[in-house]
Amino acid sequence: MAGFSRPSEKRKARAACLAFFFFAAFIAACTSPPPPPAASAPAGWFTEGAKETGLDFVHFNGMSGEFYYPEIMPPGVALFDYDNDGDLDVFVVQGQMLGSKPLGAAKPQPVGSLNSRLFRNDLKSGTLHFTDVTAASGIVTHGYAMGVATADFNNDGCVDLYVTALGPNQLFRNNCDGTFTDVSKASHTDDAGWSISATFFDYDRDGYVDLFVGNYVDYSVAANRQCFSLSGSLDYCPPHVYRAAPSHLYHNNRDGTFTDVTAKAGVSREYGPALGTIAADFNGDGWPDLYVANDGQPNQLWINQRNGTFSNTALLAGAALSPEGEAKSSMGIDAGDFDNDGDDDLFITELTGQGHDLYVNDGTGTFEERSARSGIRLSSLPFTGFGAGWIDIDNDGWLDVVTVNGAVTQNVEAIARNQPFSLQEKKQVFRNLGNGQFEDATKAAGSAFAVPEVSRGLAFGDIDNDGDLDMVVGNDSGPLRLLINNVGNRKHWVGLRLVLGGPEKAALRDAVGARVAVTASDGRTLWRRAHTDGSYASARDPRVLVGLGDASGPVKVRITWPDGRVEEKSNVPIDRYTTIK
Repeated sequence: MAGFSRPSEKRKARAACLAFFFFAAFIAACTSPPPPPAASAPAGWFTEGAKETGLDFVHFNGMSGEFYYPEIMPPGVALFDYDNDGDLDVFVVQGQMLGSKPLGAAKPQPVGSLNSRLFRNDLKSGTLHFTDVTAASGIVTHGYAMGVATADFNNDGCVDLYVTALGPNQLFRNNCDGTFTDVSKASHTDDAGWSISATFFDYDRDGYVDLFVGNYVDYSVAANRQCFSLSGSLDYCPPHVYRAAPSHLYHNNRDGTFTDVTAKAGVSREYGPALGTIAADFNGDGWPDLYVANDGQPNQLWINQRNGTFSNTALLAGAALSPEGEAKSSMGIDAGDFDNDGDDDLFITELTGQGHDLYVNDGTGTFEERSARSGIRLSSLPFTGFGAGWIDIDNDGWLDVVTVNGAVTQNVEAIARNQPFSLQEKKQVFRNLGNGQFEDATKAAGSAFAVPEVSRGLAFGDIDNDGDLDMVVGNDSGPLRLLINNVGNRKHWVGLRLVLGGPEKAALRDAVGARVAVTASDGRTLWRRAHTDGSYASARDPRVLVGLGDASGPVKVRITWPDGRVEEKSNVPIDRYTTIK
């Protein structure tokens, strides 16, 4: 969200940005043919169904007219099976008052205490229904919550929650009986900075997940600065007005505690205003690496040196800056093999006028930015993207892209309509054509995508267990959205839950970081990985769901487990979930 703190500088930059955008749009309209229709999938791919299924939640950002910076950043969401009953539950973070009194879209303040919410999925016979179990769970978030990360950090077979905030963060240990215990201080993970996204990953392959916490800027409400719009009125500030805050890497001590190894691991040498984080084996050496998306400063690609340390290779790898050599306002992020060549590529959302990024991996951890060539750059120019991810919407074996959007500075037209929180934008879908090209297929995605909202968090998962990926969207100062996939399971698919037995206990936990190659009956091999991180401030279903298109026979599965061991399974049945230990 790069910008300027003084009105004159901001006017000049905004005018230049708008002039460039309209010129680019004019040239495209005159020279580019119309995009091909998305004829292979019917209209209305997704149906919105939050309130009718019991996901009755409205985010409160505490806006008071004083334009406190944190108001525009949350909320994150999580999809995870906290009660081990085989379906995905929903967790969403809540805000607090930051100023003297509520204003506008957040008025009136919700009745009762402001707390993040846990909804239990009571899926029966394909019918979705959620029950608010927050009170019974014992989860109480303090302060102004931002995002969430999930993993079984103590290997007891139950998924735990890490909630990021405008400091301090909170770690909730799952007690395996429907309740949680706040172990933030005892675990030494109560990071006091302004944290937004976090990633659990086993960087040293010792069987216990470690934790990376992405911190944003050095901010406090008491030291909030004033910035101004083009009209001279108060507006939200850009990140460079504040100093970037150092992020932190915590090593799991395997006894319920963590040690801050940021300096020891070499990660303290370079940092920026971190908004998106994701772990994947980018260079194919079998060890998980880490990519950090920064807001207005160069991004980092931390390559695992396999000795407890990391080296930032982003600049040499072509993944730190734009093709023009400029640092962009990176926010949401995901890694996935969109071109089916066996390595993970990067998708990153950016600010209005910048266009989203598509970094294509050559298999060695070196990237080429191809968003313009692929058809993504021009269509994304009018939007500020936050939550994002690779998702095979129609299960044809090719990963598509979804972004949820919302501006970060006030919209003049919305202000004229007396909308005090005027940052609303529509969502977008880019359909993978299987030839390195994408088409903007938003119109086919359903009416929910045409509703302008201030969308932030986005979590993916098969919520109704029917064989395709659904989504939950967290809206800033707005309602939670549940987007049910209507079309994916019309094609064949295979679902895999990859689990490990704990070293001390027989409890099973998700094998976060495992990679799987699925060879379909038509000969195609598709690579995916088990992970919960990515997007923006959100956590996803760790199960691997692979679309097979029209391939109807059983599949062969080759798994690379987090410790490097490789295992193969033949004749794995399709159109169902299989657990592999």
